[in-house]
Amino acid sequence: MINGVLLKGYGGFYYVYAEGRVWECSLRGRFRVKDQEFLPGDRVNILPEEVEDKSEAEIGGASSLVEAEIPRLDKATIESVGPRRNALTRPAIANVDQAILVFAMTSPKPDLNLLDRLLVQVTEADVEPILVFTKLDKYREEALSDSSNYAITDVYRKIGYNVFEVSSETGQGIDEIAAHLKNKISVLAGPSGAGKSSLFNALSPGKRLKTGRISLKSKRGRHTTRHVELMVCAGGLVADTPGFSSLYLPEMKRAELTDCFPEFAQRRSECRFNSCLHDKEPNCAIKAALENGEISSVRYEHYLIFLKEVIEAERKY
Repeated sequence: MINGVLLKGYGGFYYVYAEGRVWECSLRGRFRVKDQEFLPGDRVNILPEEVEDKSEAEIGGASSLVEAEIPRLDKATIESVGPRRNALTRPAIANVDQAILVFAMTSPKPDLNLLDRLLVQVTEADVEPILVFTKLDKYREEALSDSSNYAITDVYRKIGYNVFEVSSETGQGIDEIAAHLKNKISVLAGPSGAGKSSLFNALSPGKRLKTGRISLKSKRGRHTTRHVELMVCAGGLVADTPGFSSLYLPEMKRAELTDCFPEFAQRRSECRFNSCLHDKEPNCAIKAALENGEISSVRYEHYLIFLKEVIEAERKY
């Protein structure tokens, strides 16, 4: 029996990464009967099938040389599935260690509302976020008169997030990102055109993902990723997920939203009321920190927007 990680399911077969290679697997009958749901990232035990060696004559000689040169996947059967540590729904993937949230420093400029939404989602799912700001070379070439985007990265570093500025073109910062991928299951998330596919290509020389062009009219990226699957990358497994233009907030209670804002959570005990939502309540430590410039006003604005959405969802359901 061999332990591996499910990369994807397609056409009734399941592709599992184990012992440094990919296995094409079928299912035991009991899984088909129970209509077992499988997700990329599921940890499975597989039983290899015995393969008989065939002579060159049996392969078919010269007429089958092309076929013989095509790498043949090892065959196996999925015997059991391990429990999931976590599972995301958008994208549908299990046992995620970290989310690489990819945003461009320019072209298009970072959508911070979307970034904070993604941070809420991955934090609520108990997934570690890593922020990667791409196109550093293009940002420098534009020689902007201000350094607002650099200030943005500093805001998130101050909060305590792992933040990297990288250039897939020059290679700056790529090795640092690669070190964080080894032996982990990661998802790449962020808006189209932010450079997710280019980042993956830089991290995995020889493997190419299709990259999208930026629409000159909207300054937004064109979607290039159509499905979710795990791929071997920099010593780990990475899912290149469909680009987001908007994102739901996970189902939660209004009091739980503060936990998804680390700079709020660490001050919550200083509020006058234990049930403080940091909105209209008096003697609120979060609003005091905001007035003193200790908390980003943009982050606080997003918090209020999200709080309203969470409250409306509570009332609806």
